Amino acid sequence: MTTRGRITAILGPTNTGKTHYAIQRMLNHRSGVIGLPLRLLAREVYDRIVAARGPSVVALVTGEERIVPDRVQYWVATTEAMPDIATDFVAIDEIQLCADPGRGHVFTDRLLHMRGTVETLFLGSSTMRPTIAALVPETQFERKERFSTLSWAGSKKLSRMPPRSAIVGFSVDDVYAMAELIRRQKGGCAVVMGALSPRTRNAQVEMYQNGEVDYLVATDAIGMGLNLDIKHVAFSATHKFDGKRVRPLFPHEMGQIAGRAGRHTESGTFGVTGEAEPLDEGLIDALENHRFAPISRLVWRNGKLDFGSMDRLVESLETGPGHELLARGREADDVATLKILRDFPEIKDRIRGGKDVRLLWDVCRVPDFRGISTMEHATLLARIFGFLQDGHIPADWLGRAIERIDRTAGDIDAISKRLAYIRTWTYVAQRTGWVADEKHWRGETRAVEDRLSDALHAALTQRFVDRRTSVLLRRLKQKESLVAEVNDKGEVTVEGEFAGRLEGFRFRPDQTASADEARMLSRASYDALKPEFHLRADRFYNAPDTEMDYTEQGGLMWGSQAVGKLVKGADPLHPGVEVFVDEEAGPEIADKVRRRAQHFIDRKIAALYEPLLTLQKDEALTGLARGFAFRLVEALGILPRDGIAAEVKELDQESRGMLRKHGVRFGQFTIFLPALLKPAPTRLRLVLWSLHEGLSEFPESPPPGLVTIPHLPVVPDQVYALSGYRPAGDRAIRIDMLERLADLLRAQDTRGGFEANPDMLSITGMTLEQFSGLMQGLGYSADKGERAKVKATETPAVVSTPEADGSDAPMTEEESVLAAETRAKWEAEQAEKRKADAPEADAVDAEPETAAEVAPPEMEVFYTFKWAPKPRGNRRPQGDRGQTERPQGDRPQGQRRGPRRDGVPRDGQSKDAAPAGDRPQGERRDRNGKPGGKFGGPKKGGKPSHQGPQTFSSRPEKKADPDSPFAILAQLKDKT
Repeated sequence: MTTRGRITAILGPTNTGKTHYAIQRMLNHRSGVIGLPLRLLAREVYDRIVAARGPSVVALVTGEERIVPDRVQYWVATTEAMPDIATDFVAIDEIQLCADPGRGHVFTDRLLHMRGTVETLFLGSSTMRPTIAALVPETQFERKERFSTLSWAGSKKLSRMPPRSAIVGFSVDDVYAMAELIRRQKGGCAVVMGALSPRTRNAQVEMYQNGEVDYLVATDAIGMGLNLDIKHVAFSATHKFDGKRVRPLFPHEMGQIAGRAGRHTESGTFGVTGEAEPLDEGLIDALENHRFAPISRLVWRNGKLDFGSMDRLVESLETGPGHELLARGREADDVATLKILRDFPEIKDRIRGGKDVRLLWDVCRVPDFRGISTMEHATLLARIFGFLQDGHIPADWLGRAIERIDRTAGDIDAISKRLAYIRTWTYVAQRTGWVADEKHWRGETRAVEDRLSDALHAALTQRFVDRRTSVLLRRLKQKESLVAEVNDKGEVTVEGEFAGRLEGFRFRPDQTASADEARMLSRASYDALKPEFHLRADRFYNAPDTEMDYTEQGGLMWGSQAVGKLVKGADPLHPGVEVFVDEEAGPEIADKVRRRAQHFIDRKIAALYEPLLTLQKDEALTGLARGFAFRLVEALGILPRDGIAAEVKELDQESRGMLRKHGVRFGQFTIFLPALLKPAPTRLRLVLWSLHEGLSEFPESPPPGLVTIPHLPVVPDQVYALSGYRPAGDRAIRIDMLERLADLLRAQDTRGGFEANPDMLSITGMTLEQFSGLMQGLGYSADKGERAKVKATETPAVVSTPEADGSDAPMTEEESVLAAETRAKWEAEQAEKRKADAPEADAVDAEPETAAEVAPPEMEVFYTFKWAPKPRGNRRPQGDRGQTERPQGDRPQGQRRGPRRDGVPRDGQSKDAAPAGDRPQGERRDRNGKPGGKFGGPKKGGKPSHQGPQTFSSRPEKKADPDSPFAILAQLKDKT
């Protein structure tokens, strides 16, 4: 357009009212058009002009919105969408964006070519003055000064941010994170971003402007024309991603944003927060006084395009400016999309002339609102171009695309994504001739955008605004008393708003409250909790022990609520108690809760450890027996024998008998009280021991009912012992079952070697492979072999039981189940074998000539176990003949002794004898293993013959109940 009017540049710092001045000047003319940098700002200016002149004469034109009445006089548009029409007045806001790498070429084009017939205004920063003067020499300049001062306020934490502050971030993630933090600390904030629709942005700004929230979190979009009541602007970062790279903010960009602090004559401040480094003094001075280096070069792109072909169009777009003050910017999105589509075969086939090239260029200028990927955006545009060449975009195809977007459910990110998608179809619907029913689709896309905008505003408000905090802060400012209540669930409400929860005897305030709000809520809540504390203390004191429990980490529970914890006492069996009671409840409540909790744990220990406490209090125990009892009490009922071998050896039979009366069992590997191996005493034992040792984390007891558990190297052996297990190889075996296994091993040829029998496997519940590892852990060697599998006989697998082996220990639940399963399994196997053997026998009788054809034998793996203790180094032998003490367990009457530790068999004993248990002091046995000999009674003369094998009985024969299922298994075994 030819210049026919006055050209004026209104330049100066932010917050000088330049936009307001331009609106007034435009309304003084019969017609006018104003270009604004943001769709949000265009909508704001449109609303102001409509309020002044009415909607019938004001048009709004943006990429996604078009409101054009019949008698339009004033046009409000984004800079890219400014109509090329003759008007009396033209204004271009934020003219310094001519230097923007992405959009600068549009502003430069308007600066060079857009003119009003009467008046033209350029509005922006003073940094543009030299460049405008050089490119448009007829321009007259006016400087606008701030009506108030702008000063540096330093660095502040978000928690110390003053009211009416705007915190600026440069990514969506940063904005959301800061908004969430302010909601927790300050009660909430409004969120403003350039990607928001005008409807959402206006709703958020209204919350801030009417005082519902005192804080605003925004992107740098607030730096362009949004006039808000802001007193302080804080930068959360000094770098931003400009679409191509992360770069530092230019000083004039920071000045544009910081200048939003202060309004009219009210002064404002600016600073930094979060991880942003404090600004240097030179930059602070420039921002305070709005002194920046002038912009020396503007971004330019050729506006005279050649539509002869796609290649000629690209070439014209890449033409150089030919002026030293103008420079080509980076490749714009529309040019990048054109280059991609140029290589699509289906696009090449459709381009037949300049009209098609021009249409393709119009399609390429559809912005990539979705931001998924350049190729996906280009594919969508190729589809649209194909539709437009055939006439219009099909209504059913467009309807389905919009229908997929028209959903308001979901979180902020989901709704924001749909809002970005609908902007694409809103832009398409605004293009003249692209759809058949333009009015319908413009209304449809606008309605969907409005619904999504309202949903996004609601989601932002719900997430970033705490209504409760707003109410409470207003009441606090007005110094009104607050009403607090406690319901039967322990939920505390203040003024009807949830303030926290009473857990046991401690009040847990709502974690979303700010520090100031939390103090206010606590003060009001404790007033309501005073009578509740007394009621709860009475109920707790009178509650039965069944309502209380302790955790494996030493916590004390009343139902599902923690009321205290156990602490170290004078000894493991007398722990102390620390209760969880708020100071505001008073010492009387705390003492009452403490006494009840101490009663509970004392009674629990007395019930579970009655045998041990009785042993401790038995005054009849004297001498070594009393000392041994002390050691056993100190170890909470379990003592590994290898650590106290000398003490056990010194005990005479009388002392042992006195200890056995209290249930003490002298096992080959462990001295223990079997009653304390139950799950409940075991669980408590680990807690008491951990308390006494001062551990920060207590070991947990194994699941009940397991014979073996994994042996973890990181777990100390003492923990396994306290749990009632002894490590052996990769597994740890329960100590009472280990003693039963030891009884079976004594009857085996440990020198010559023996194999595991079903009794051993059933006791441990292991496979043969696992059992070999266990035996190696107990000091045996395990030689693996392979042999032909012997055909099964009529011998059932007999489960070792208390009735079968003469043990006095009661059969556990898992043992009885194992016995029944073994019997049932054996009977089923025998039935199958008998059924299979019958036809085989008939076949052999019928065809004797084929009987010689024998199939390869089935092989089986077996292990041979031998006693092979690990050497213990240069230890001095003890006792006569260099004999050293070995673990010895209780042995039934008549049980033979095992071999000596040096491996030499005892007189009259086979060299394969296994370790033996205790026997009466002074008792001697003859060479046949029977009482007698030099110190033990009449001696039978003559040496026994060693030419044939000798057999020894591990215990006197004991007849089983003939009606017992185990007797039936034994009878079946005897038949073999």
